[in-house]
Amino acid sequence: MTSPPPIVTPGAGVRDAGPTALAVHDLTVHYGPKMALDHVSAELPERRVTALIGPSGCGKSTFLRCLNRMNDHIRSVSITGSVHLHGEDIYAPEVDPILLRRRVGMVFQKSNPFPKSIFENVAFGPRIHGVTDPVRLREVVERSLHQAALWEEVSDRLDSSALSLSGGQQQRLCIARALAVEPEVLLMDEPASALDPIATAKIEELIHELKADYTVIIVTHNMQQAARVSDFTAYFFLGRLIEFDTTQRLFTTPSRQETEDYITGRFG
Repeated sequence: MTSPPPIVTPGAGVRDAGPTALAVHDLTVHYGPKMALDHVSAELPERRVTALIGPSGCGKSTFLRCLNRMNDHIRSVSITGSVHLHGEDIYAPEVDPILLRRRVGMVFQKSNPFPKSIFENVAFGPRIHGVTDPVRLREVVERSLHQAALWEEVSDRLDSSALSLSGGQQQRLCIARALAVEPEVLLMDEPASALDPIATAKIEELIHELKADYTVIIVTHNMQQAARVSDFTAYFFLGRLIEFDTTQRLFTTPSRQETEDYITGRFG
């Protein structure tokens, strides 16, 4: 007989964080018979950076992918519970997942630019959503590249292949591509794990800047990175949300022994 999921009381810093962007209640996910998330509830603050940490296989990437219904593509998946984006149930039957992913963008662990020009990579999303005016497209591309801290490096070669960029530049291009459709939330699944320290520093600086306009939720295995970039941290273990608090409090005075064991390196 399995034990019931722990009741997680968010830290005072989370409760006082202001408006909520995403409210998750009793989210449970199975891949076939295997449970990946076990009754997870959390309120993710608006225009803040929330880091999801925990050992491999703990459910943090599954949780992230539930926030824009990326798990819908998996045949064996079963999802119960609810996720509300600014009060709207994203799993309601009338919600179009494609339109949802415009509101909740995603950047993956491995950069995945299209085999097109730098310009066309960024313009792709706006074109799909009906922007056809060349002047408007140019404005969107320039704005998005500025937001992704890439404009100065590529402004004179927008017609060049995106595949000619370095790994770090490709990842920032993917961020620009996500920002081009003006999402409310940006999900990032280990966006710097394949990058060198210099490129990683640029991504981390960018994340810090983006929270002025976007809610950012990042999965990372790097606890130092979580400490550097996030305002709040959620610790997952075996599909359960163990603790959710301000990053400073969770890393310095965690309320649960399991969290302390993980962040001090006793396991994981």
